[in-house]
Amino acid sequence: MLPPMKKLIEASYLTADNAAEYRTILRYFYIQHERMRDFIATEEVLEYFRSIPHYAYYEEEQLMSQLAQLVKWGNLSARQDMTNAKTIEEYKKKRFRYQPTPYTIEIERMVATLEKKSGETFGGSLEKSLFDRLLEGVQQLHHVLEKQDFQSTESSMILWGDILQYFQKVRSNTADYIAYINSEQTDQRMQSEAFLVYKNQFTVYLRDFIVSLQKTSLQIADYLLEMNHQRIAPFFDELVLHQKQVPRLEALAHNQETEWHQEYHDTWSVVRAWFIGAESQKSELEMLQIQTNEMIRRITRSVQRMTERHHSQHSRKKDYSHLAHMFYEVGTLNEAHKLSAVVFGAMTIRHIKMEEATTENIYVDIWDEEPLILPIRPRIREYREKTRPNAMIVNQEKKKALMEEHLAEQEMEHVLITRLFKEHQLRLSELDLVEPFIRKVCLNWIAKAVTNEERLVKTDYGFTLHMQIEEKEWIELSSEDGTLRMPNVIFEKRGERVGSESGIR
Repeated sequence: MLPPMKKLIEASYLTADNAAEYRTILRYFYIQHERMRDFIATEEVLEYFRSIPHYAYYEEEQLMSQLAQLVKWGNLSARQDMTNAKTIEEYKKKRFRYQPTPYTIEIERMVATLEKKSGETFGGSLEKSLFDRLLEGVQQLHHVLEKQDFQSTESSMILWGDILQYFQKVRSNTADYIAYINSEQTDQRMQSEAFLVYKNQFTVYLRDFIVSLQKTSLQIADYLLEMNHQRIAPFFDELVLHQKQVPRLEALAHNQETEWHQEYHDTWSVVRAWFIGAESQKSELEMLQIQTNEMIRRITRSVQRMTERHHSQHSRKKDYSHLAHMFYEVGTLNEAHKLSAVVFGAMTIRHIKMEEATTENIYVDIWDEEPLILPIRPRIREYREKTRPNAMIVNQEKKKALMEEHLAEQEMEHVLITRLFKEHQLRLSELDLVEPFIRKVCLNWIAKAVTNEERLVKTDYGFTLHMQIEEKEWIELSSEDGTLRMPNVIFEKRGERVGSESGIR
């Protein structure tokens, strides 16, 4: 259980009224700490301040006041310097040397890291070598546990630190790079023509990373799967023993060893979950593979869209003429079906739109209709089609004949459909060889019923059906043009003219 949170007084200098001066002071202490210099005299800080043009007239009294405030906040620790006191006045003046506290060093290190971030742009990278190094560390840990060969507590702590260091880099670098690719700025750059120059570089970079990821990540996951908490417990005992061997002036708490053990086990759970996953969620490794593949698809789609925009003004007359010639040379309808599957199939989807509807029957296939003759007109501005006034022809007899023909077809279909029902039920498993249009009618009913919460559908024949799908029972619905394998479906009539157009669809 986490302890109660307290106010972080050490971070007060970041939002204080004179934050600029406080941050300048502590940044100088942080830089000197990184250079292995901890105790800094007041004169040195004042000299540094006055070397900055903005603080050329900075007063010593102001510096002393701000140093005292930083000591009060816990950012600095003061130690009286008596080595350089040459007079009684200097000794009474209480000259101090200051050292930054650990909290201050970590805060400044975090702030310095944030300052290196370029605006809102994420960094990160997909480093292949990090997975290789992490694999070496995990293999070494597996060997140590298998042989129970703990050379020393120090070597165990070094191995643990290497594994955590590589894991942290893998996790942070990949997460930042994924966020960079998915950012709005990157998405906008992908829409520009300039992105075409980098698309090969991006694609090769991502594919190389996926190949390396597949080689090493599965091996890491296998090792981690074997090294559960029970098996790795002796290794954590070595780490706790190393912690106890470090000399400390204060006494250890009575439950300090338990907290160390719990911390190591929690960290190990995070590492295992990142590669293996948990019971209720996928592993981050699997999500990384999915996101990387999606990035490649996004790049491909962006390049494809830009290419299509570039060629959208080009005439496709030759392409369509070539396709028409290919279909013209086909000898049989079956061969035309095969050619259509290749040309207009799932690999290269194209939509063919007819300028004029030749029939109102939605269950008729396109190859059963008479071909349309479309005149080809020049695509130039100067072209004007010649027209002349014609008499208006009233085709009442033709319209009446077409209407009677349509009603006869509807009546015939109604009779065929009605004969399939037995005691107001239609079981697709009981059907033998059916007409293609009957199969299409049944599939149309299923498509409409699945969108209705009550599984009801109003048919074109004046009755309402309730659909029930037997998902465990699979059947084969045979027609002249093929066999459809599907779950068994039962349609039950719920009455003639039941429901409304708005209520059931």
